[in-house]
Amino acid sequence: MLEQNSENKEIKGNTDMANNKFLNKKDLAKNKEKNVEKTSDERLYWRAGNMLYPLPVVMVSAVRGDEKPNIITVAWAGTVCSDPAYVSISVRKERFSYDIIKESKEFVINLVTKELVRATDFCGVRSGRDVDKFKEMHLTAIESKYVKAPSIKESPVNIECKVEKIIPLGTHDMFIAKVLGVTVDGKRMDEKGRFELNKSGLVTYSHGEYFELGKKLGKFGFSVSKKKPNRKKQKGSKK
Repeated sequence: MLEQNSENKEIKGNTDMANNKFLNKKDLAKNKEKNVEKTSDERLYWRAGNMLYPLPVVMVSAVRGDEKPNIITVAWAGTVCSDPAYVSISVRKERFSYDIIKESKEFVINLVTKELVRATDFCGVRSGRDVDKFKEMHLTAIESKYVKAPSIKESPVNIECKVEKIIPLGTHDMFIAKVLGVTVDGKRMDEKGRFELNKSGLVTYSHGEYFELGKKLGKFGFSVSKKKPNRKKQKGSKK
């Protein structure tokens, strides 16, 4: 959201993230007293709200007709189906990119690395009505294969999407889109032809802050997988 600074003045922006840190101390005290309830075991009940963190933060590129392309930073994005591949992004109606995406019915999701975090934040707090974000952030718009919306060359992954449904929800409308194609940075392939996405310095968003993806803790299914026998011990047992 990033819609207010510490003095509660409006900031032109189009990202959709928590803005509690921009409230002054007086407002925070009121909110705490009104919305927090203690439990018997020292936990706190908060009023209903979005606390599903961390999330991927992405730059969504879109274009309408012959206009200059724009980028909107989105944290409310996710996978909604694997086969066929569908994704969603949620955008406020007042955002400059909202009408562009609604009218063109397409967009590109560009994943973000630590090298792109400043550009990502800029594209979330500046409006395409006022600035050319590609130019200001020295980003390269490249032709996409399936949609007219450009991809961002500096991103490791570009996901080309076609909008199939728009769901009004309240503060945001959710765009449900089918994935038409994916482009990846060939320089991030290893010698065995595997895409090393997790080594690219991906960025996540959590409660108003950006973080680089950290230490690997396991892989899917590791909790039930059988341990491979130690070959060295097996060889030693034959002697």
